[in-house]
Amino acid sequence: MEPVVVVHGGAGSRVSPEREQRVRQGVARAAAAGYRLLTAGGSALDAVEAAVAALEDDPEFNAGCGSVLNANGDVEMDASIMSGRDLSSGAVSAVRCIANPIRLARLVMEKTPHCLLTSQGAAEFAAAMGVPTVPGEQLVTERSRKRLEREKQEAQNSDQQKDRGTVGAVALDCRGDVAYATSTGGIVNKMVGRVGDTPCVGSGGYADNAVGAASTTGHGESILKVTLARLALFHVEQGKTLEEAAALALGHMQSKLRGLGGVILLDSAGAWAARWTSESMAWAAAKDGKLHVGVNLGDTRVTDLP
Repeated sequence: MEPVVVVHGGAGSRVSPEREQRVRQGVARAAAAGYRLLTAGGSALDAVEAAVAALEDDPEFNAGCGSVLNANGDVEMDASIMSGRDLSSGAVSAVRCIANPIRLARLVMEKTPHCLLTSQGAAEFAAAMGVPTVPGEQLVTERSRKRLEREKQEAQNSDQQKDRGTVGAVALDCRGDVAYATSTGGIVNKMVGRVGDTPCVGSGGYADNAVGAASTTGHGESILKVTLARLALFHVEQGKTLEEAAALALGHMQSKLRGLGGVILLDSAGAWAARWTSESMAWAAAKDGKLHVGVNLGDTRVTDLP
């Protein structure tokens, strides 16, 4: 089986010209990191974890360092990961002072009988697993502070285009196993304790070797209400192409709820798709030694991987 990894860096309003190249490079690095693991014989789980951790470490994205701030000016993060081989999954929500929530989510999957830990319970589990904490301020960027200030000034504007958030990855390894991982800082100026779609299996992502894998991004409350990831894969099960499945799922969310977002998909044969209804979505895919990268519609660039 030819390995493949696809990543996204969040769907939302158009990326500003001064950030576009940094965002493009960020998703490219993440996809390349996951692909290197796959071509070395690593698992799909290893690949999606590594790709998402790379995006969490990049301050350009709303996950890990660079996460948006809640109403109190703090970072609270959600993440989830799932194996398509046996449907095992792990997730964390409303966690603080953890550099890579996706790594903690995988520990929940592998070291506990549970699927999701939240807030203080997740913090206690992280300490028990020896996961180092970082000062909360270390995760806060100046851009995040300015976004919170701007959002509070424009609180009456409910334009969902602003809800650019979430990073994610899907992968297929040489053994035919698929996996997904998704991580986010949530929505700027959110209520303390708010949990979105990202840590919820079926909404923020889904993986099943019999069908494929999906990771979503966009307006979290809308994604939750339509279980976007599982809905997209349902259409794949019904015989739709990946592009058709993504369009149908996203179209349903937009028509029912006016919710905007994006999804990356791959199937058990290694075909993949990236689609969105928002103004832009940074994404990258690596397969057959080629790296495909895009941010806006019609701007895909293809290069050889080193």
